Amino acid sequence: MSGDALLDIDPRSGLKGGNMRGQHSVAPSPFFSSMRGISGTRHKLKELWRILHDPSLLSILIVVVGFLGLFVVFPLVKVLQNSIFYKGTFIPQYFIEFFSGRPYVIRPFFNSLIVASLVAVISTILGFIFAYATVRANIPGRRFFRGIGLLSTISPPFIMALAAIMLFGHNGIITSFIRKNFGISWNIYGLPGLILTETLAFFPMTFLTLEGVLEGIDPSLEEAAMDLGASGLRTFFRVTLPLASPGIAAALLLAFIRSLEDFANPIVIQGRFPVLTTQAYLAITGMYNIPLGTTLSVILLIPTLLAFLLQRYWLSRKSFITITGKASAARFVPISPKVKWGLAGLVLFFSLLILSFYGLVFLGSFTKLWGIDNTFTVNNYRYVFSTGVRYLSNSLKLAAIATSIGGFLGIVIAYVVTKKGIIGRGLIDFLSMLNFAVPGIVIGIGYILAFNTYPIILTGTASIVILVLISQRMPVVVRDSVAILQQLDPAIDEAAADLGADFLQNFRRVILPLAAPALIAGMVYMFAACMTSVSAVAMVASSKWYPVTLAMLSQIDLGALSVAAAYGTTIIAVVLGVILIFDTTMRKILAWREKA
Repeated sequence: MSGDALLDIDPRSGLKGGNMRGQHSVAPSPFFSSMRGISGTRHKLKELWRILHDPSLLSILIVVVGFLGLFVVFPLVKVLQNSIFYKGTFIPQYFIEFFSGRPYVIRPFFNSLIVASLVAVISTILGFIFAYATVRANIPGRRFFRGIGLLSTISPPFIMALAAIMLFGHNGIITSFIRKNFGISWNIYGLPGLILTETLAFFPMTFLTLEGVLEGIDPSLEEAAMDLGASGLRTFFRVTLPLASPGIAAALLLAFIRSLEDFANPIVIQGRFPVLTTQAYLAITGMYNIPLGTTLSVILLIPTLLAFLLQRYWLSRKSFITITGKASAARFVPISPKVKWGLAGLVLFFSLLILSFYGLVFLGSFTKLWGIDNTFTVNNYRYVFSTGVRYLSNSLKLAAIATSIGGFLGIVIAYVVTKKGIIGRGLIDFLSMLNFAVPGIVIGIGYILAFNTYPIILTGTASIVILVLISQRMPVVVRDSVAILQQLDPAIDEAAADLGADFLQNFRRVILPLAAPALIAGMVYMFAACMTSVSAVAMVASSKWYPVTLAMLSQIDLGALSVAAAYGTTIIAVVLGVILIFDTTMRKILAWREKA
């Protein structure tokens, strides 16, 4: 029997489908179809009965729906409302000016699309090269290159912009050398700076995405193509690339979204090349023009949401199954030594470039005034651990509280999403991931508008910063938890319920222990993201709860690059230290549990 015929067997009836030669597909019996429908209805009714008779589960559902409605949907509605209404009157003034082609509105829009498109393409190509070199070509130092990809998760998002200014800014090392020796005045501010810094900042994300995709492709498929006479290049374009295309599309869209919503790098290095995020921020904080700021936010929101929905649609529709259950003799693809070492050299070059940027920030933190007086000093760190220690303490407190609440809420939402009997779980899933696609600056503006008046006034408090961090960073915990909960047999949950366990007992004794690895990984990432958050926090943080990233950003704005470098180095060290302590502690706990 052919492979096609095997794949076309109808598991419901045991009969062969229509791809068998000379046979037609046989529809399943209407009786069995009706029985399945009745069984599904009974299961839903059983789950509904359980929800209504389990006060703890019903309370959790109310909390989840209330949180998503109040702290995710409501702020976005306020942004939209303020963009088309002014003092209760329908006046979409700036939308009219946008479609009329007014430069101050439409120019940032096209600038943002240009930057996002270029960054998405370049960072995806670079990420694919890294992933292919480490996963398929088996170059030396694979763990080292993967570590490069993790650096961006523990560092402030504009660390690359700071390093670029130290090299190519008005008083940068290279620009000063060019000006003195060749009389050429040039700096990196504008489009070149945005492309360089955002590519280096976001390509590790595409690398990690594509690494997982390439690891899932069975090497025997490429080996079979080569055994049939295909060259390495033909195999790459006809086998590897098509199989990796869903991951490439996902990485492209992800990098596009991240670049489009980036606020930290543009606010530092955009120069005279304005983008939507910075213009929306300046319209609210500098011009106090709420209609303009919200209009720019909505204009920014449209392409990011479209890209997010397209990514979800693409990944849900595409299915390239290569894991068959058969053992594979080798993981790596045989390629020529020239290609292998060429890839190794390219990957090493970009890795050293990234490390040199981080190293430059570290060295710059020990200079008196970068570009003017490079004398060695430790005064910058004295300043950070005296005047700046309050900002560092604020960030640690806010990140710890947000991670604790967001971790619990994230796994609860994941449980609701994977619970088949709960009505509306698809909508809950979408809303829980919505702020992953919404630019941080839009979230911040929405929170200012939503919680600045009666009956909920949170402006200026720590609560508004914590809620912003939770709503913006929690989706990672949700996705990690959903991935692990989908692998659990529903019978485990049902057995606990049949034995009389309510939701809290079941959650604490069954679900939480089984989902602990995913929850821990998601919370570690969430903590690092909260510590390095800038865009949304910049809109809502008061002077009392000023985080360390904004303190670093203000030093760059003042031209104190050495102090900013000290802040950046300290943030990286603190985040890395907390992650290592957390990881070591959890390893010891898990080892103790295994022995017990």
